[in-house]
Amino acid sequence: MHRIYSLPFASVYPLYIAKVEKKGRTKAELDEVIEWLTGFDDAQLTQHLDEHTTLEDFFDDAELNPDASLITGVICGMRVEQIEDPLMQKIRYLDKLVDELARGKAMAKILRTA
Repeated sequence: MHRIYSLPFASVYPLYIAKVEKKGRTKAELDEVIEWLTGFDDAQLTQHLDEHTTLEDFFDDAELNPDASLITGVICGMRVEQIEDPLMQKIRYLDKLVDELARGKAMAKILRTA
């Protein structure tokens, strides 16, 4: 089991915020991306943050977007579509979406609607 699985989502979330805000994007856009991937609403996302849910439990509770399989590319030197561990793949999907947001990609493209 990877150490990352037991990390609280609340400890990773501020890093995501800092990354996107440094590039001129907003926390609201980040939340939209997270909610698109996980199926959570604002209240559920806040609850996971308040309860310091581990990444494993966070994604266990998620209803992954059916279009998540359209997320492709390299993150941390690995192609996300080729990651065999389902939990690690979900974590890397989120990393990839945050990356795309920070790089200034259009929201429609990030959410795989365009």
